Amino acid sequence: MRFPVVLFDLDGTLLDSGWMILASMQHATRTVLEREIPDDQLLAQVGGSGLRDQMRELDADRAEDLVAVYREHNEALHDDLVACDGVVLLLAQLQAEGRRLGVVTAKRHATVALAGHALPFLADLDVIVGWDDTERHKPHPDPILFALERLGAAPDEAAYVGDSPFDLAAARAAGVFGVAVTWGRIHSSELLAAENPDALVDTPEELLGVL
Repeated sequence: MRFPVVLFDLDGTLLDSGWMILASMQHATRTVLEREIPDDQLLAQVGGSGLRDQMRELDADRAEDLVAVYREHNEALHDDLVACDGVVLLLAQLQAEGRRLGVVTAKRHATVALAGHALPFLADLDVIVGWDDTERHKPHPDPILFALERLGAAPDEAAYVGDSPFDLAAARAAGVFGVAVTWGRIHSSELLAAENPDALVDTPEELLGVL
């Protein structure tokens, strides 16, 4: 097999959560800042260093309030989460081939746990790295390198699959094969292509062929 280790981002890659993130961003900014912010601006930092930094980009003075209101709204929506089309079968196929699989996400572990009903296979993965695990976050390579360390794997054995420019920058910095997926609809295909990923795919079937 080309890559015995395959690591995945969570939001927009395994979870169909773009709608939920946008709704919570809109709710938080309308409630705290009392103004409308364009959707593309709200989503621009999603997938990067974490929620608090995303809110600082919107309003540094009200970041803590924005985080609190966002989380209250967002956590309640997790009951309606589902997996992205085709990814459950994809993961089952990769596991059947004997590959080791993991998640590297900007979410906290407590928030990852809320998605368990939508992604029951999470408990079967070989490693889950969350925001809590490293001091530096994507686009820095540290979270991916931490996952590889826990697996005892080398970068050239691994691929990292994500839907944001931050995922691709982290993959490149970590020395792993970076794959951009377009089905998350949080970031545009053009923005992903501009990061020069090692591969860009539109469906889980295409991703399986790349891996």
